[in-house]
Amino acid sequence: MPGRRTVARIAALGVAPLALSLVNVNTAQAHGSMTDPVSRVSACFAEGPENPQSAACKAAVKSSGTQAFYDWNEVNIPDAAGRHQQIIPDGKLCSAGRDKYKGLDLPRTDWPSSKMSAGEHAFSYKATAPHKGSFELYITKAGYDASEPLKWSDLESKPFAKVSDPQLQGGEYKFKGEVPKRTGRHLIYSIWQRSDSPEAFYTCSDVTFGGSNGAATRGTDTGPKRAPAAPSDSQIAGNAGKSTVSHHGHGGPAKSGTDGKAGTHSSHSHDTTWPKSSGNARQQGAEAQSRLAETGDDGSTRLIAVAGTGVLLLGSALTFAAARRRTAGRRQD
Repeated sequence: MPGRRTVARIAALGVAPLALSLVNVNTAQAHGSMTDPVSRVSACFAEGPENPQSAACKAAVKSSGTQAFYDWNEVNIPDAAGRHQQIIPDGKLCSAGRDKYKGLDLPRTDWPSSKMSAGEHAFSYKATAPHKGSFELYITKAGYDASEPLKWSDLESKPFAKVSDPQLQGGEYKFKGEVPKRTGRHLIYSIWQRSDSPEAFYTCSDVTFGGSNGAATRGTDTGPKRAPAAPSDSQIAGNAGKSTVSHHGHGGPAKSGTDGKAGTHSSHSHDTTWPKSSGNARQQGAEAQSRLAETGDDGSTRLIAVAGTGVLLLGSALTFAAARRRTAGRRQD
């Protein structure tokens, strides 16, 4: 009997890293984006990734490809843990440093912009997978130049709005903030840092204070003035099948692959600031576990994975047991 228990323990240790990997397969899900004021990625998705209408969205799709905009609610870093300025370089704030979304970083003065005014504003953030966490909103400083790449130093050092666990209404987080006085074109940068995970999400929303939606403080407009629209629920549902990330109620299973082709949060091979797995299988499994952000899937994927892991454990145990019996038989001979 002790021998059998030893065999079982050995088998379990042998496949533990594999079990860990299987349990985390396809549990990542998309989470959301700012819809008031409309974020760049939301605006371009709403225009239609295959046939965007604004010059800025056309340029963004040309730079990033259409998939980035079908995956509009996944501009994230899975292991940010509040280290936003440390891990996102200047010029790449809107993409969160992800090559997949590099079109969002294009410095242009014709991004579709929402009208904004100083004072209290009701903000909305579409949540395709709700999570506990905090929102911080930053605004660009006076003299912001939209024709230059966005840098951290372009933003005010402190958020003008900050809220933890805001109310969820109709699939959107709703919260209020006191918008500072500005004139002309500016940008509102949002950071949604989960409290139940190190994962964080980022958005860039172009806004205009006074005048038309295409007004710019500096630089020259390069296209027609256009106000952005947020994606509707029907549009989100209708395009879920084209997304490579799960939508928590909107369909579309997550798929594995590289960051440029799929939306699983563990696929960020382009980013050299994120640690890569190395060493033995157990170490790789532990590193994968620490990076992956669990997002509340329906549990079916994990049940399948756990069932598969059980089969592997049983098979390994039987193999070890058979080997032990053969060894014992040879000793008796």
